[in-house]
Amino acid sequence: MESHLGGLLQREGLRPGVSVYPVYVRLEAEQEGEYKSYRTVLQDTAIAVAKQFNISISKGEAQEFAETIPIWKPFSDTVNALKALGDRGYKRIILSNIDRDLLQQTINQNDLSVDGYITAEDVGSYKPASGHWNRFFSEYRVTKEETLHVAQSIYHDIVPSTRIGVANAWINRYGEPKPANVNPTFVCPDLVGLLNVLDQ
Repeated sequence: MESHLGGLLQREGLRPGVSVYPVYVRLEAEQEGEYKSYRTVLQDTAIAVAKQFNISISKGEAQEFAETIPIWKPFSDTVNALKALGDRGYKRIILSNIDRDLLQQTINQNDLSVDGYITAEDVGSYKPASGHWNRFFSEYRVTKEETLHVAQSIYHDIVPSTRIGVANAWINRYGEPKPANVNPTFVCPDLVGLLNVLDQ
């Protein structure tokens, strides 16, 4: 996201080196209150982020940004970690806030080894709402005790999975301080760290 939206905003005058990520995360969450397609969320967020930096982008430019999701590069450990989890016998189900076709393109583009997925489009809501988890337990017929929710986002994933009583692993890639009153089951710096925890 950073390189694609940041690059767009730099072409419109944003100073090089300025990170749009923190602003993007905050404004995207605001766009996800009432369900609309994730493409629309991305478009509206891009325009809102631009305004925060006193930059104007067109709807067309925002739409072009929204279509870049399938070419966003996964973290360097993602592909191998997903394969390793499968080799260890874990079922890997993605709970995603993006549209089904965008997620399927992402999976295909990056050759991700997964056993299924549930999207915001499927449930008509965005995490941290409970729709994804409700569908997951209904569709895959597993218990909370058999489930480990792995995610980077405290807001979208760790807080709600804790609330419903599911063990979770916070992948704290950026070394962020743990928020008060948030207690992940595991904290790992990356997916390699998660594999080490699970192997123990």
